[in-house]
Amino acid sequence: MRSLLPILFSVLLLTALGCWRGGAPSTPSLPSIQHRSSDPARVEAPGLHNVFRLADNLYSGSSPDDDEGFRSLRKLGVQTVVSVDGARPDLARARRFGLRYVHLPIGYDGVPQQQAMRIAKAVRDLPGPVYVHCHHGKHRGPAAAAVVHLCLDDKCAVEAAVAWLRQVGTDPRYTGLNAAPRQLRRPTAEELDRVPADFPEVVEVSGLSAVMVGVDKHWEHLQVVRAAGWKTPPNHADLEPPHEALQLLEAFREAARLPGVADRTEEFRRWLADAEAGAGELEQALRNRKGKEAVDGSTVEKAFRNVGMACTRCHLKYRDVPQAP
Repeated sequence: MRSLLPILFSVLLLTALGCWRGGAPSTPSLPSIQHRSSDPARVEAPGLHNVFRLADNLYSGSSPDDDEGFRSLRKLGVQTVVSVDGARPDLARARRFGLRYVHLPIGYDGVPQQQAMRIAKAVRDLPGPVYVHCHHGKHRGPAAAAVVHLCLDDKCAVEAAVAWLRQVGTDPRYTGLNAAPRQLRRPTAEELDRVPADFPEVVEVSGLSAVMVGVDKHWEHLQVVRAAGWKTPPNHADLEPPHEALQLLEAFREAARLPGVADRTEEFRRWLADAEAGAGELEQALRNRKGKEAVDGSTVEKAFRNVGMACTRCHLKYRDVPQAP
């Protein structure tokens, strides 16, 4: 009898620790995801970034990079990929690697209850393991994965989910995403059963959100160019600096012409105009070079920072926090 006491103590301790440390199985009324007996673990996988394993059948991370990323998903045993990013999923590659894609995008302002339930139902009902991703794997993807974990495991603690967002590096400026675990109302199994099981491969994101996907892409390209000294990077021969700045400029111009933008606040429209002007200055500065001579670094940096500041202040007020209905 004495020899059984350490085992009994260990079982009770694991039960008390809850979702992130292999807690007891969820009640039969709520089908749960399976848990490992450790905290969410970082996973190194070629072609994927910021990957964490939250449970045996739930991963979170970045969008896959080309064949290498999809090959890594296969090696992890992933069968279903859920994108919460606004960009169009790479369906052709996914199919080539035998993976199913589900596209359920969210914004930077949080995870709406109905969308949280749709994502949770996809993770619960579709073949797993499931890989939930945004673009970088640090903000929207982890927030979605955290609420999925809460939806599917009634032993999972809200504060543990919030702590995991800090662990994965979710920017605290995204107040809506960081608050998502606390704002979620956990659904019952019956409520999840009633959620439509139409899991689209692609959702066409329209309007301002779609344009901003392009803005994000060209801004990231310019960051790569900047790291290469404002020249075409050796490993990215397709990135021509002035052209990327021009594409950014056109994206801001397109945003300003969208229906509904005229109805937004004067402040929003002014900041959008500031970003457009900064992109124009950046393009001009990158074109002001003679032959192979370097550009004027101080002028380019100033224009680059002006665009960044315009975007940052707009994001902080209009994108990264919940908006009034």
